[in-house]
Amino acid sequence: MRLNPGMENSTTDTAVHAARRERLRARLAEAGHKAILISHAANRYYLSGFELHDPQCNESAGMLCVTRNGPDILLTDPRFLDAARRLWPEEDIFIYAADRYRAMGEFLKGMGLPRILFEARSLTYDTHARLSDHIELVPSAGFVEDLRLCKDQAEIDLLRRSCAVNHAVLSRLPDVLVPGMTEAQAAWEIEKLFREGGASELSFPSIVAVDENAALPHAVPGPRAITDGCLVLVDVGGRVDGYCSDQTRTFWVGGTPSDRFRRTVDMVREAQDAALAALRPGLTHQEAFLLAQNAFATHGVAAAFTHSLGHGIGLETHEPPSLSPYAEGKLAPGMVVTVEPGLYYPDWGGVRWEYMVLVTDDGAEIL
Repeated sequence: MRLNPGMENSTTDTAVHAARRERLRARLAEAGHKAILISHAANRYYLSGFELHDPQCNESAGMLCVTRNGPDILLTDPRFLDAARRLWPEEDIFIYAADRYRAMGEFLKGMGLPRILFEARSLTYDTHARLSDHIELVPSAGFVEDLRLCKDQAEIDLLRRSCAVNHAVLSRLPDVLVPGMTEAQAAWEIEKLFREGGASELSFPSIVAVDENAALPHAVPGPRAITDGCLVLVDVGGRVDGYCSDQTRTFWVGGTPSDRFRRTVDMVREAQDAALAALRPGLTHQEAFLLAQNAFATHGVAAAFTHSLGHGIGLETHEPPSLSPYAEGKLAPGMVVTVEPGLYYPDWGGVRWEYMVLVTDDGAEIL
C-alpha cells in the first residue's frame, strides 16, 4: 500500500488531525447532529491523514464517520487495511467487502446512528441510493470546507514550500520556451521540473498556450509550436507535502515584445496591483473581484476579463473561497487565495498573471 503524499504517521500529524476533528465535533453539537459521514477525499484527508486521493474517479478509498462524542470510525475496504492501520486505531477501523452498503448501514446503526449527515456535494447518487436503503441520510454542505477556509500555521508553511517549488520552475521557463518547442513538449518539460524539484505530482495538468490558444483560459497543450516572436501563457502548479501551488505567467518569446502585448500585460498587472493593494480581512469576495474589474473598465476592456479574480488553494487547487462577482463571504486571516486577472481575445491570444496570496491580520502577502 502507498503512503499519502508528503504525510507520515507522526505524533504531530495525529494531533493535528485530532484537533481538526474536535473543531468539527463542536460544529456538530452546535447544529444538533450526532455524526457526519465524510466522503469527499480532501476532507477525509484533512481530518484523518488517510488517502488524499481516491483510487479512480469511480472508486472510493472509503469514508470517515466523525461523531459528536466519539469514537471516529474509518470505513474502508481490504485494499486499504494496512494503510489505515498506520494512521488509525485498529479497533476504530471498519472493513467492508461484499454488500458494502448494507454492511456500512448495519454497522452505523449498531453505533446508535440510524440517522447521519452526509456530504451532499460529493456523495454520488448511486451510493446515496444504495446506502439510504439501510440508514437515513441527511444532506449537509460546508461542515468541513468551512474549517478549511483559514489555514493553520502548519498549512501555511506547507503552502509556502509548495509555492517555492513553483517559483523555481517558473524561473527555468525562459530556457524551456524556445522556438520549435511545441506546447505539449513544453508541458512535459515543466512536469519533469516539478518532479525534480520535489513535487509528488502536478496540482493540475499544465497549461502551455501559444498566441491564439492563450485566449482559452484552460487551454490543453497540443502540437502548436513556439515561434520567434510569439506570446506563451503558462499556468502551472505542483503538489508538495500534500499542498498545491498554482501560478500563471505570460511570456514573450523572441525579440522586442509587440506593443499590443506590452499594453495588455500592463493592464493585467495594473488590475492585479489594484486588487493586491486592497486585499485585507473584511473585504468581501465580490469587492475583491470588482477591484480588478473596475481597473479593466477604466481602459474599456472589462468584457475581455471572463473569469473570477481567483480562488482558494490548499489540499485542492480550487477550493473555497471564490473571488467572483457572485460569491458571498469576506476575506479573513489565514485564507490563501490566487489573484489572477486576465484579458482574452480569440483573434490574438490572452495574458494572465497569477500570484498566490496569504491574507494576513492587516493586509495580504504574496507567497
